[in-house]
Parts: sequence; structure tokens; C-alpha cells
Amino acid sequence: MAIAGLAEGLTRGIEDLGDRVSGALFEPVIRLGVTGLARAGKTVFITALVANLLDRARMGGLRAAGEGRILAAYLQPQPDVTLPRFEFETHLAALTGPEPHWPESTRAVSELRISLRVRPSGMLSGLAGPRTVHLDIVDYPGEWLLDLALLDLSYAQWSRAALARARGRAEAAEWRAALAATDPAAPHDEAEAQRLARAYTAWLGAARTAGLADCTPGRFLLPGDLAGAPVVTFAPLPEAPGAGRKSLAAEMTRRFDGYKREVVRPFFRAHFAQIDRQVVLVDALEAIHKGPQALDETRRAMAAILGAFRPGRNALLTQLLRGRRVERLLFAATKADHLHHVQHARLAAIMEALLREARDRAAFAGAETRAMAIAALRATVEEERAHGGKVFNMVRGQLLETGRQAAFHPGELPEDPAVLLSPARSGAEAWLGEGFGAMRFAPARLSLRPGEGPPHIRLDRAAEFLIGDRL
Repeated sequence: MAIAGLAEGLTRGIEDLGDRVSGALFEPVIRLGVTGLARAGKTVFITALVANLLDRARMGGLRAAGEGRILAAYLQPQPDVTLPRFEFETHLAALTGPEPHWPESTRAVSELRISLRVRPSGMLSGLAGPRTVHLDIVDYPGEWLLDLALLDLSYAQWSRAALARARGRAEAAEWRAALAATDPAAPHDEAEAQRLARAYTAWLGAARTAGLADCTPGRFLLPGDLAGAPVVTFAPLPEAPGAGRKSLAAEMTRRFDGYKREVVRPFFRAHFAQIDRQVVLVDALEAIHKGPQALDETRRAMAAILGAFRPGRNALLTQLLRGRRVERLLFAATKADHLHHVQHARLAAIMEALLREARDRAAFAGAETRAMAIAALRATVEEERAHGGKVFNMVRGQLLETGRQAAFHPGELPEDPAVLLSPARSGAEAWLGEGFGAMRFAPARLSLRPGEGPPHIRLDRAAEFLIGDRL
């Protein structure tokens, strides 16, 4: 298996040799992967990032933009003609039109290329003229990324973990009832397999709504053109010693192995293994709002994501012969505009603590990692209100559900992240003391001056970490 994997890596690298050499010498290409845990806002992130690279007045934190070295930016056809194009213009119109609204989430892989004409800095500035740097943004569902952890698991291992995660969860009652009426050692029956798969998929959907992050297999929730195929028609089962080759358990094992072989591995080879830089968007505020178990799920998901990445800095031969390795990995807590700026440092500290624990849990080393609190599109304004002798730092925006304007104070995040992480690790069901609220805001109407992209919070600093060194 190791020899076959090496041969495959060498073959893939040799096929890409010409493209990589010309790219490295003449027009460098950065492949940025963008994914997110459920409802973290990756469509908005990509749209806002591209819009602010095209019109850079708000991108002072991206050093090349702040120094005026980005002379031009323009969209080009993406290099991979087999992938759908990210619908940038449609999503930007949704966010900046006269009646702004959040765009629909993308449910499959898509790609967009933005090219930057950049003047070099430092000693090279007087020796070389401007060069073009291509940024290929690859958008894919976070559920699919978490599937990479399945490659290291057998069906029995995955089943044990899935059964343990659902134990005691009210949302899994229907699935547990279906399991109770099932004999894994009985002969395979397709109607029974479909019934179990539907019940398990319903549990995954309910689990995601409840704030659980690790809802694998990811294609169960986003099947695309695989809907109804046997490769996504299986479910975890209790161990069945002595089950025969034609038993339900044997067929579920075969389909699980087929899912890894025919779905997960091709995704890894075609898209994920070619990424240079990666941003993972996390709705940490929603996880905190939903309680300790949801926050601990976020920590576990971050650890699983870290474990999936191949760390390390590109050496020349590695880049030419074995494909790229992720060099920088950003975990970004989104929706920072739902907090007054005085709490942004606390949100960032919570993300840093989650990342540190995830890094330790995944035994991760090599790639440069960072956590940050951002808002790709700012939907609120800040204000202060006095009440009962106290001054409350609030945010005001248009409520998504009702459309009316409202000022909101979600509560205070703790200065010490351990106040949240300790109950999450210990399995507490609720926070002690005051909880933390969450509100959903609609995008605000914008009036942009020439050269301005949509307003944001730290999107420029996120871009500087992800691609600034290559500009």
C-alpha cells in the first residue's frame, strides 16, 4: 500500500511538473481552500474576500494592499474546467443589492480564480517589474473535510464511535428504535438497509441542528448526485460476531469501505491534496450559545480537521514530485460583528484555546496555524446604552426573522477561556451562571464609495496571514 501510494504521488507530481515549474518561475499560483463547520458563512467569506481584493480601500491590513503594491485585480476563468465556478457575481448582488439578503449556501465543490498584479517589495522592487499572482479559491463543504478521518477507521471502529456519540441523545431516538428492531447478523435486506440509512441520516441532521459538529459521513447530509446510491445507504451497527458474508452487517461493511474508496479518496486526490493554504470557518458564538457539549464538539471537530492536513513547508522536490502541502491553516471565528469590539479579544482568546487543545489532541506539528475572530461582512453597528446604573456595550442590526431594527447585548464572554472549556471537557450539560445569547441579523444596506469593498472586521488581517507572504 505504501509503495502504491508513493507511485501514485510520483505519477501525479510528474504530470504536474510543467505547470508547477512555470507557475513557480513566472506566475505563481496560490490554492486557497475555504471550508466551514455548519452555517459558519463560507459563501459570504469568499464573496467578501474577492470583492475586497477587487476594491481594496478597506484592506489596509493586507500589507501589499496597504503599501499600494497591488496594482490591479481581476477575475479569470478557473483552471479546472471540470469544477463549477463559484457564483461570485450572484452572491455579491445578494449582499449589496437594494434588498440585501444572505446568499444560498453552496453544497458542492466550486472554484474561482482572482489574479493580482503585484509590484515586488524590498530589494527586488528596483530590479524586477510587476508580476501576476493567481489566487485559486476552492470552496467545499466542511462535512466533506471531516470525512477524511474515516480513512483511518474500519467499519467496526466507526460504528462503535457513532453509537457512543448518539447514546443518551433525544434526537437519536428514532435511529435507536430502528437499531433495536434490527439483527445485524440476519441476511441482508435492501428495504431494511434503506430504513436504517434514513433513520441515521435524520439523526445526523438533528445532531447538526443541535450544534454537534462531527456529523459523518458528510455526503449523507449533502449527497448531491449520490442520493439514493448504495454507497450512501448504510448505517452504523452493533458488532455481530459470526455474521456471515451475506449478512446485513457484511453488506454495511462493504458499503462503508466503498464510500471511503469511491467518494472520500477521490475528493482527497482531486481537490484537497492540492491546497496550499486553508481557512476553516467556525461559528464559535453559536456553539457557545448552545452550551458546553456544542463547544466541545467544536473542539473535537477542529482536532479532526488538523489531523486531516498534511503539515509542512513546501520544499522544491516535494512540490514538484509529491504535490503541495498546506503551509498555513487559519481557524476563523466568524460573526464577530455580533459582539461589541471590546469583546473581540475574548472571542479570539477562546478560539486560540480551542486551537491549542485541538493541536495537542491531533499531535499536530509542521504547518503554521492561527486562530482569529472576524466578520467577513459587517451587518451591525455598535452602540452603548445605560440601564440600571450600568453601561452596556451593544450591537444594532436588522433582525433576520422579523426585519425590524434591534439593539442586542448577548452577554459577556469570560476573560479566561478555561471558564468555558473546562465545563465543555467535563461533559456539563449547561453553563453555570449567566448564559450567552445569540441573534441572527440580516445584511445591512450598503452605500459604497468607489474603490471600497463591503465592510468587514479583520478580513484584511486574515488575508495577510493566508496569502500575504506570497505577495
